[in-house]
Amino acid sequence: MADEDFHCGDSGASFTYPMQCSALRKNGHVMLKGRPCKIIEMSTSKTGKHGHAKVHLVGLDLFTQKKFEDICPSTHNMEVPNTTRKDYQVCNVDCDGFLSLMNDNGDTREDLKVPDNNLGEEIRKKFDDGENFLVTVLKALNEECVVGIKTLT
Repeated sequence: MADEDFHCGDSGASFTYPMQCSALRKNGHVMLKGRPCKIIEMSTSKTGKHGHAKVHLVGLDLFTQKKFEDICPSTHNMEVPNTTRKDYQVCNVDCDGFLSLMNDNGDTREDLKVPDNNLGEEIRKKFDDGENFLVTVLKALNEECVVGIKTLT
């Protein structure tokens, strides 16, 4: 018994949970091809001779914006990612493209990069102009990225 090592553990919370395919909705989230996606299109076919109505799902990867498609019987379960959104105040944008962010408790983090898209350009411009603003960080499956900006009033 003394040989066993229990140096790490987690809460047992899962990164995903099951949901019946027919209960999924447009603009919701679902796992497609192993990636967390936002549902952008959804259509249901009629019950065929093999007995199941099929749901055709089209989704965009939450982090890469890559398009994924899948077809699933409406009575089957699909995995839905547990996602969280958190707002952080931007303290600094360094020359390597990393953000220095502060949460409500005053804790800082410097592990997120400025996105390589229009949002990233907007973040750099607002920071260079000396504006105070928040960024919204989306987390799913231990991946995080900046998905939005809010101006502080």
